[in-house]
Amino acid sequence: MRESREQQIINILSAQLRLHRQPFPLDDVALIDLGKANRPRLLALKCDMLVGSTDIPPSMSPWQVARKSIVSCVSDFAAKGLVPSACMLSLGLPRSISLHTIKELAHGFRRASKEFRINFIGGDTNHSNEFTIDCSMFGHSNLPISAIPAQSGAKPGDIIVTSGVFGQTAAGLMIVLNNAMAKRQIKAKFTSSVMVPKPRLKFGIHLRKYLSSSIDSSDGLASSLYRLAIRSNVNFQVERIPIAPGIAEFATDNGIGSEELVMYGGEEFEIVGTIPLGRLRRARQIAASERLKLIEIGKVSKGSGKVFLTRNGDIPEELENRGYSDL
Repeated sequence: MRESREQQIINILSAQLRLHRQPFPLDDVALIDLGKANRPRLLALKCDMLVGSTDIPPSMSPWQVARKSIVSCVSDFAAKGLVPSACMLSLGLPRSISLHTIKELAHGFRRASKEFRINFIGGDTNHSNEFTIDCSMFGHSNLPISAIPAQSGAKPGDIIVTSGVFGQTAAGLMIVLNNAMAKRQIKAKFTSSVMVPKPRLKFGIHLRKYLSSSIDSSDGLASSLYRLAIRSNVNFQVERIPIAPGIAEFATDNGIGSEELVMYGGEEFEIVGTIPLGRLRRARQIAASERLKLIEIGKVSKGSGKVFLTRNGDIPEELENRGYSDL
């Protein structure tokens, strides 16, 4: 089974640094229990790097760039049902950057601070040939580590769920980068998903205790499903493609398969997870009362880390394990 280059690099580093021995290993948020016996006090940490040449579309404004760098970390906190509280920023800035751009970046950080109730507590700045923002985010919880949904928690019989639909960000990038064709009523929606992405923090907080496993989907839906299946040592049977409205028509107009946009686009910032069948009814009730999308797309079965897709009742076919990656 082919791994992404990013995952290969992570595996090499984690083996040398013995990350597999940590109580919550190889997940997108690190957890450290600072509490005493029977009195957990979790410190949650996450860092994420935004690089100008790979993560910033040409038409994205500086304040949107700054906000996106924060969203990337918030989305991983959301997948664990954890509330971020503080952030440190390191900025690598080319000498050519203007003070006006710096002010716009600061405006974006301030907007993110208010939107997600995060305090900025420090950081570092330095000269760099490549514009870079490194966000280090912190949070805390009184929950035991066992109450946080890990990527390795899916079990046979669980229901596979997502917090929303997919494909709009991939379509938006095609519009922004390649001037792809799109009708006026959906063009703004697709491009907005790129410029002002929305992490599903409310979904994660309200449904955390019902999830047996979860992950942020920014690397793509197929890649996220594979990550959960591999870490949990099970197979995923996808029976419903969570396609966004307008994607099928957009794909036809631009000569691309809609499945390509939905499964392999990336940068969606949705939550992908699994819910045990016995918790599903209550999860549906909570989602309805909080006006959250809870889309059921398939089931977990015994296996060894594969993802299958059933199209229109046909024989299940194994999905490719690929997605969005900068490396």
